[in-house]
Amino acid sequence: MKIALLGYGKMGKIIEQIALDRGHEIVAKIDKDNAADLANLTGDTVDVAIEFSMPAVAYDNLTTCIKNGIPVLSGTTGWLDKFPELEQLVAEQNGTFFYASNYSIGVNLFFKVNEFLAKLMNPQKEYEVDMVEIHHTEKLDAPSGTAITLAEGVLDNVERKAKWVNETSEKAEELDIISLREAEVPGTHSVHYRSEVDDIEIKHTAHSRKGFALGAVLVAEWLPKQKGVCSMDDFLKL
Repeated sequence: MKIALLGYGKMGKIIEQIALDRGHEIVAKIDKDNAADLANLTGDTVDVAIEFSMPAVAYDNLTTCIKNGIPVLSGTTGWLDKFPELEQLVAEQNGTFFYASNYSIGVNLFFKVNEFLAKLMNPQKEYEVDMVEIHHTEKLDAPSGTAITLAEGVLDNVERKAKWVNETSEKAEELDIISLREAEVPGTHSVHYRSEVDDIEIKHTAHSRKGFALGAVLVAEWLPKQKGVCSMDDFLKL
């Protein structure tokens, strides 16, 4: 496949190597120094675009791809307030867009475990639930997109929780997410249910960025034959 990389930081470089190892061609590498070149790419020259950039430019990158007929997948977080607008554009353009807060296969299975546990814990009102996420110091947004997805899985299933907050809260209806930033941590997420008699914890620890990058390339191989807005549930048939 002919792949365009939108964002060429650490993640972009790992994706590039995995894509090349799997026999694909990188036809464009768009970063802040050549951002204007994205407008010249079209579905005739690019089979799929992989977007791991910055929150400030992600939405513009994605809309350009969709308008230019390029199937695009994104792992950038921090722009999701505009997601409904992008969904509308995809429908108008008959385009193809894929979003995941995390492309690791393990993390997406972890999301399902989280939802299942939350359903079990819903009637157990003696348990308080909270979350912790740890990432490298270069990560700009907090909480992480993965943590937000986990939080939504709890909120959808634990009726006593109404919203998440990125701090410690004394309000019973708020789900605490504590965000920590430490050197050289690819990503650790844990969900805790605590009571006076015991604790239950589920945890996912990434050992490197390679799992995220491989997942993105696998999705990129699958995406060009799809239409509309797709997710990891579609890809993994969960």
